[in-house]
Amino acid sequence: MKKFLETEAQIIDLVNKQVVPGVSYGFISGSKSEIHVLGKKSWQPEITPLSQGDQYDLASLTKVMGTVPLIIQLIKEGKIGLHDPIHNYLPDFKDSRVEIFHLLTHTSGIAGYIPDRDSLSADQLIDALLKLPVTENFDKKVVYTDTGLIFLGLIIEQFYQQPVQRVIEKTVLKEWNLNDTTFEPQIGRCVPTYRVDGRYLIGIPNDPKARQLGLRCGSAGMFSTIEDVMKFAQIMLEPDNKNLYHNYTHLDPGRSLGWDIKPEGSGHVLFHTGYTGHFIAVDYETQNAMVVLTNRVHPVEHNELFLRRRDNILQDFLNEDKK
Repeated sequence: MKKFLETEAQIIDLVNKQVVPGVSYGFISGSKSEIHVLGKKSWQPEITPLSQGDQYDLASLTKVMGTVPLIIQLIKEGKIGLHDPIHNYLPDFKDSRVEIFHLLTHTSGIAGYIPDRDSLSADQLIDALLKLPVTENFDKKVVYTDTGLIFLGLIIEQFYQQPVQRVIEKTVLKEWNLNDTTFEPQIGRCVPTYRVDGRYLIGIPNDPKARQLGLRCGSAGMFSTIEDVMKFAQIMLEPDNKNLYHNYTHLDPGRSLGWDIKPEGSGHVLFHTGYTGHFIAVDYETQNAMVVLTNRVHPVEHNELFLRRRDNILQDFLNEDKK
């Protein structure tokens, strides 16, 4: 594939400049696709090689690969409405203005401080989240949060009477044949993230809410390989998903349902990131896509250089996507 050469050079440079230990990445252009893996799986406590079948902590890619497709399916089936108040399904949440739509587009305005959040049990955390207030940002500003997707996961549970992660496994992952995507990864295949309590997280979600909520977390907790995330990207290029490729809000920059849209919130490229070091961009119009998986939080969680480089890589992709 002779496309995306500048973008690929920037991705490779992440490893060459030791911005990340290693990277698994791939491109799709029409009927052609390619996958590459280079660098290391870990730097500490020892250096280990990265393999194509290694499983990454996808963090927030869980949202668009699991929870969002389920909600969209429920809408298509007429079981819920995009503009249904979430109070209809989560009566402990009292503000009747907030709709399914607001959760999907991160325009709910739900925010607030939860004391000792990381020490709460799953039930205590859910109870605290449902009591969060709706701020002045309601329907006025896109503010990305996990709370909305956690709520959507709880709504999914109302229909299936099972924890949301089990529903994702039995429906989304099974239907799309994402056989290496799981909430119960094989430890020996997992790419480590950062240290918690003196030990690197391997096969354990980096997201503390995902660790607390376990099977009930719809915002994070999924693990997958570069092959499966590429399969997912290919699915997002199919006609069934064409309706996602625009701004659903009246805001600028806006959002699609579950996805950011590039360039600048009003374009035609779906984009999403994962905190641990991943990003995916898909363009239905050109039938091009890019997937980049890294563990940018290993061995140190805060890696601002990666974030700047990620923005440059995305811009290169958007420029080459037009050619």
